[in-house]
Amino acid sequence: MKIYDEEDTLLTNAPIPARDGGGPEVSVFLPVFNEEPNLPPLHAKLDEALKALDRTAEIIYVDDGSSDGSLKVLRDLARLDPRVRVVALKRNYGQTAAMAAGIDAAKGQVLIPMDADLQNDPADIVRLLEKLDEGYDVVSGWRKNRQDKVITRKIPSMIANRLISWIGGVPLHDYGCTLKAYRLESLSSVRLYGEMHRFIPILASWEGARVAEIPVAHHPRTMGKSKYGLSRTFKVVFDLMTIKFMASYQTKPIYIFGTFGMLAIALSFIAGVWATFLKLWEGVSFILTPLPVIAVVMLAIGVQFLLMGLLAEMLVRTYHESQAKSIYAVREKIGFEKQ
Repeated sequence: MKIYDEEDTLLTNAPIPARDGGGPEVSVFLPVFNEEPNLPPLHAKLDEALKALDRTAEIIYVDDGSSDGSLKVLRDLARLDPRVRVVALKRNYGQTAAMAAGIDAAKGQVLIPMDADLQNDPADIVRLLEKLDEGYDVVSGWRKNRQDKVITRKIPSMIANRLISWIGGVPLHDYGCTLKAYRLESLSSVRLYGEMHRFIPILASWEGARVAEIPVAHHPRTMGKSKYGLSRTFKVVFDLMTIKFMASYQTKPIYIFGTFGMLAIALSFIAGVWATFLKLWEGVSFILTPLPVIAVVMLAIGVQFLLMGLLAEMLVRTYHESQAKSIYAVREKIGFEKQ
C-alpha cells in the first residue's frame, strides 16, 4: 500500500474488504501518541501483513491525546481504508488507558496490540496467530534481539522481567513487548489501570488462560521520540506490589492483614514481657526504657491491622456478591448435556 506520494498527498490502493455481520476475525489495535511520521510507513506494513493472513481484520488506532498531526493522518487513513477505526481520547491518559480503549473497541475474536513507533514488525502477526492456533489463549512477543540502549532500557527491563515472572508466576522474557496476541475470551475479565498493561498475561493467566511466548523482531526507532524512561520504573514497582497482593490475597485479605496484625501483637507481647522482666528483676523503671511505649504502640497497630483485615473481607464479599461475580472461571463443561 502506498500512503504518500511526492507531494504528501494521501493515497491508497488497498483492497476494500467487505465487513460481515459477525465482525472481523482479527483486531489489531495500536496506542498512538505523537507518532505522525511513523504512521504512514507503519500502515503500509500493516496492510502487507494483514493481506498475508487470509483472515478478515480491522485496525484500531487509539490516539492518546497527540499534540502533533497524528490524528489528522489517522482520519485520512480511516477515510481511505475501511478496515481502519480510530478512537481519539480527550487527552493523554497513558498507554494503559489507550490499551483499554483499544480492547473495548475491538470486535475481533483475536486481539493483537502493537506499538506505533515501527519498532514492532507487523510481519510477526502471522507467527503469533500460528502459535495461538496451537491451543494457547495468549501469545507474548519476546524482543530477543532488542534494539534499545543497554544501560537505560535493556538492563532495567531484564531485571524487571525476572522479578515480574517470579512474583506473577508466569515466566516470560519480555513483559514490556506490546506485540502480543489474545483470544477475546481471555480478556473478558481483565480490567486495566495504573501501568498494568504489561501485566495482562498474568491477569489473563489468573482466569485460566494458557500463555506462550515466541521471539519477535525488534527494530531501532528511526523517527519520533521515545516516551519511555527510567521514571516509569517506580510506577512498575508499585503496580507489581499491587499484582502480588491481588495474586495472593484478592479474595482473602484477612490473611495478609491478619499476619501483620499478629506479628505486631507478638512484638507488643515481647516488649511488655521484657519491660516487666527489667522492672521486677533488674529494677529498671518503666519510664527509663522505651519498651512499654513500644508494647502499647505495637498492640494498637496489631489491633488496627486485624480490624482492617475484617473490613477488607467485608468489602471483598460485597464486591463479589453485589455483582454476582464468581471467584472461579470454568473453561468447559462436560457431560451436563446428559442430565
